[in-house]
Amino acid sequence: MTASAINMILSFVLALVVHELGHLLAARLCKTSVTEAGLGWGPKLLNVRVHGIDYHLRLLPLGAYVRIDMAGLQKRPLVQQVIVLLAGIAVNVILGAIAWGTFFGTLNLVLAIGNLLPLYQQDGWKIGMVIFRRAFKRTSLLVEWSFTISGGLMGLVLLISTGKLFF
Repeated sequence: MTASAINMILSFVLALVVHELGHLLAARLCKTSVTEAGLGWGPKLLNVRVHGIDYHLRLLPLGAYVRIDMAGLQKRPLVQQVIVLLAGIAVNVILGAIAWGTFFGTLNLVLAIGNLLPLYQQDGWKIGMVIFRRAFKRTSLLVEWSFTISGGLMGLVLLISTGKLFF
């Protein structure tokens, strides 16, 4: 494996970990419990419990997550909910600015932009759901499905238009 491939893999893993660490720290600051955090997919390689949080390392480092008590988060003021959901994106933007002009910087900015899009289960989608539910003072299936489908269509249009740039 070449040094550039190792750099790419380590940069990707580090960007994912600090993104999720942003959510974890923001949740803790907003007094919302976190039960689990993990890196990767597939079989567990390592499982450790620290301060009431189960940390998992899995075989394929293709994603990361923090399991936040969403029922508890929804009881917090709207601004705290948005802070927790935006924290990972904010960390990626800050690291992207600090490492501007490097692969790591670009990767962090791409992660931040990708997470802002209202794609199902991405941070931008979760923020939209929180705001819509607060604005309507209830869940609205019509609004939520419309937002979810429009986010998916927007992502598809971006993917197609990006593909035209490169092919």
